[in-house]
Amino acid sequence: MAVPPPVLAVTTPTLEGQRIVRYIGIVAGEAILGTGFEQDITASLRDFTGGRVSGWEGPLQQARYTALTEMCQRAASAGANAVVGVSLDYEFVGQGGSIVFVSATGTAVATEPIAR
Repeated sequence: MAVPPPVLAVTTPTLEGQRIVRYIGIVAGEAILGTGFEQDITASLRDFTGGRVSGWEGPLQQARYTALTEMCQRAASAGANAVVGVSLDYEFVGQGGSIVFVSATGTAVATEPIAR
């Protein structure tokens, strides 16, 4: 997770100090990652006994980063310098939810600084 996304991605509909000059379109990024057998066993035990399932935090963070980065790369390829209205969705599938699917969607835009 060393390289930042090529464009700014925000959940808000606007960027402070910037004006949207062109709406390019909806962009999305997806990631599907397995949590691994060991994490599944640990998660099952934590579910039974209660507590934090830290074994799943790494895969969730990686999936979120991958989805956001992919979305931003697609926006940059379309000529955007920002993505507004970003939304993240998570789905767990497989036996015991051992696979996580993360999607990031937003609107790719071209912005310019507001003259002061």
